[in-house]
Amino acid sequence: MLISTLAPERTSRMNRFNSTVPTDEYLADSNVLFYLSDAVTQLLEHKEEYTQFGVIRYFAEYFSSVKNSNHVLFREFNYIRATPHNRASFIRVFWRCYRQIGKSGDLLSMQEYRSLLQLLCPDFPAEMVQSVARIVLMDDATDCLMSFSDFLYAFQLQFFYQEFLDSVLEIYQDLLSGKSPNTVIVPTSTSIEQLPSVAAEENEKEEQQQDGVEPSTLAQCIDDLCDRFKRSHPPRSCMREALEQVDKVSYYSFLMSLAKHEAINQTIGALPSKAELLIDPEMDQELDKLSL
Repeated sequence: MLISTLAPERTSRMNRFNSTVPTDEYLADSNVLFYLSDAVTQLLEHKEEYTQFGVIRYFAEYFSSVKNSNHVLFREFNYIRATPHNRASFIRVFWRCYRQIGKSGDLLSMQEYRSLLQLLCPDFPAEMVQSVARIVLMDDATDCLMSFSDFLYAFQLQFFYQEFLDSVLEIYQDLLSGKSPNTVIVPTSTSIEQLPSVAAEENEKEEQQQDGVEPSTLAQCIDDLCDRFKRSHPPRSCMREALEQVDKVSYYSFLMSLAKHEAINQTIGALPSKAELLIDPEMDQELDKLSL
């Protein structure tokens, strides 16, 4: 039962019946101990409620909810982000709960999306929603309205790969400030007349920030980051493809390209393609029942 809670890319290379997989590696990759610990904790905290149905039934229902991705509903933020499966599950729950917004074509503000997220996770942080809005709006005024599909795919990218994207942002900011690992600045003169004015330096810096950085330099830095990064990150081929399409790249334009990339969407495995985003026959049947 537990193995089915994993993402498809993990189950394809790891099987609990495969003796070639070390026990420690299986336990770490499958997060079995995390779910078992949480199940026991929930049982002890709600002992009177759960024990009347029987402990065996409780554990069966707990792991069934993990398998079906319903276990993240109304849980705290630290729980929904604790494993890749939890993150993908929450993304899928958000889509299924609010898909009708996309069908109706409504545009919502950042605060409205935050309210929707907090209905599912009461302590969902505002900072995460702000980061998503910056991706959609390309770091412009975050009080503009956003479509459901644009917000959803940007949210998927930011939420699932948060730690990696934070590291990429640090690299991007270093490149903007001239801290490229392959660049050595050698002063050619100390003449006051040849030194640029403070205003000129500020103008040049502002222009650089607007233009972005060299895609090839950023690509090399990201490739090096992937070599040492121990958590999930987008496929390297997708990131290279996004960077090869432009002469200059900003951080948020890069993230928007990744958010729209279908291969990344398939890798995460939480959402359908954009063409099928508003199609959910099972949910439509449930809504039809309610309308009768």
